[in-house]
Amino acid sequence: MKRLFLFLVVCLMAVFVHAQNIQLHYDFGSALYNSLDTRPKVTTTVEMFKPDRWGSTYFFIDMDYTKNGVAGAYWEIFRELKFWEPPFSVHVEYNGGLNYINNAYLLGATYTWNNATFTKGFTFTPMYKYIQKNPSPNSFQLTASWYLHFCQGKCTFSGFADFWREEHTDAEGNRHDYVFLTEPQFWVNLNKFKGIPEDFNLSLGTEWEITSNFALMEGWHWLPTLAMKWTF
Repeated sequence: MKRLFLFLVVCLMAVFVHAQNIQLHYDFGSALYNSLDTRPKVTTTVEMFKPDRWGSTYFFIDMDYTKNGVAGAYWEIFRELKFWEPPFSVHVEYNGGLNYINNAYLLGATYTWNNATFTKGFTFTPMYKYIQKNPSPNSFQLTASWYLHFCQGKCTFSGFADFWREEHTDAEGNRHDYVFLTEPQFWVNLNKFKGIPEDFNLSLGTEWEITSNFALMEGWHWLPTLAMKWTF
């Protein structure tokens, strides 16, 4: 069993060795909604995923830019812990950022599924969530993530969806208790096309931020981007 476990780890490392990337997004939200006319148009994302013998570590850092410099920053980091065979792991997470984003601490369990060739997979994580300085700090969050590589790896569809309870008010002073956020991404991986070197790790694509009562926004919003990504 130890040899089998090490073999699976090596396979995962081979698949995810290129799981570190930096993304540049041009956001169309301010053009679609008058209420978001001050929304930053440019965002960078640094993302890393690294598996090991005892689980995996993942984080991303978002930074928003205006002509005056960095206008916002946000990051998430989590650790999947397992000292047993998959598919279940213990999930520990932290979320935080600038512009009145409260620290959040999460603890839960993750179910992970990948197909035999690691061309598609998903996770589902129910969590207890503690939101520091919130009027109702004890909460919950449900998170799902997925990836799908298709057309011989030329295209990737990936993303996540979060649903959680958080007592907050929007920009108009309306009170909300629940938040939904999903960010599906679609990428065209140029190095998978004939005639392009394999180490030219540039992808072009889009991200759709779809939200309900997120941050200071009331109701549903669709916030698309045009993006490029370099994978290390």
